[in-house]
Amino acid sequence: MNFVPVRVFFEKDALEFERGRKMHEFFISKGIAVKFLESHNRVTGIPGKTPQESYAEGKKTLVVGVRKTLDFSPCKPSAHYQLPLATSCAGKCEYCYLNTQLGSKPYLRVYVNIQEILDKAKKYIEERNELTLFEASATSDPIPVEPYTGALRDAIDFFGNQPLGKLRFVTKFTEVDDLLNLDHKGNTTVRFSVNTDRIIKKYEHQTPILDKRLEAAAKIYNSNYPLGFIIAPIFIYEGWQKDYEEMLFKIKSELGDQKKGNLSFEVISHRFTKRAKESILKVFPKSDLPMDEEERKFKFGYNRYCCAHVDNQDAT
Repeated sequence: MNFVPVRVFFEKDALEFERGRKMHEFFISKGIAVKFLESHNRVTGIPGKTPQESYAEGKKTLVVGVRKTLDFSPCKPSAHYQLPLATSCAGKCEYCYLNTQLGSKPYLRVYVNIQEILDKAKKYIEERNELTLFEASATSDPIPVEPYTGALRDAIDFFGNQPLGKLRFVTKFTEVDDLLNLDHKGNTTVRFSVNTDRIIKKYEHQTPILDKRLEAAAKIYNSNYPLGFIIAPIFIYEGWQKDYEEMLFKIKSELGDQKKGNLSFEVISHRFTKRAKESILKVFPKSDLPMDEEERKFKFGYNRYCCAHVDNQDAT
């Protein structure tokens, strides 16, 4: 399931980098509509009159630019810093927290000054002078745009040579073949977000089915990457125990019995904020996501309505 944008906007500065020039030439050669932005922070020209149209067209749009701010945001509790390789995601998951973060037209953005970003990561590692973790998917799924940018390849190569630096990212997508032969030295952890077939079909639109994700995960595992599975969000519905049990057996069957490296699991229940509910229902007015506040526990520290069946800690 490859992401192919309908339109691509370039910041003019992006063509000062070889990566930007190659991407520009590629999209032109494929007959994809290419335009230049007048302003770094102002993207106009994405159609859409209704929230549904705006959302759909945003998901078809790619912006190629230069990362101006090289100060990395913190990424607690999963890592010390975000590694800003991309923003937004090609998927259309109804429950995604990015629905409240990226505006009404959540276009995908990638950066061409990857070496500058990695140089900054090296400075952070040197300043801390101890093990430093970087998260490459805090505000994105970087896999769908990787065929165009090669940013993950560069990042994995970089962290393979950093004794005190480690990289991690999570994905629902499957285009991992170009990552399999890299000399990662175990310093990059690849995690796959998985769910039951029922939940993927109902809520995780425009993403690969579970079997395809597990095939990609097995490739990563067999290439000796540390591998993780994020089972998220867990939904409570009739027959949920059986469905999630079947999903776990599928994982076991796909990976086999031979232990090749580090393997981890993280489980996160479904939760939402009032703002998220409003945003979701604008884009998915017929959504049947379980968002009845009366059936949830409200946690003031997070201002979220959490699963009433599980008194869980916030895992994100």
